[in-house]
Amino acid sequence: MIPLIVGQLAKDFTGKFKFYKINTHESPNSNHFGIHSVPTMFIFQDGEKKDSIIGTVPRETLERFLVE
Repeated sequence: MIPLIVGQLAKDFTGKFKFYKINTHESPNSNHFGIHSVPTMFIFQDGEKKDSIIGTVPRETLERFLVE
């Protein structure tokens, strides 16, 4: 569910935001971010972590985080 929603958001917000996906099983750097639950989403602004979302949430919730 989340990959579909994030994919749609990536299309809708092209040029405004960048979206990245990390496979926590294959990436040794996933521990750097303290990911303990999947899905975990981080929102960065100017290279600084602004917020995080843990768990499955509706598209509207994700959009709210992006436009704040």
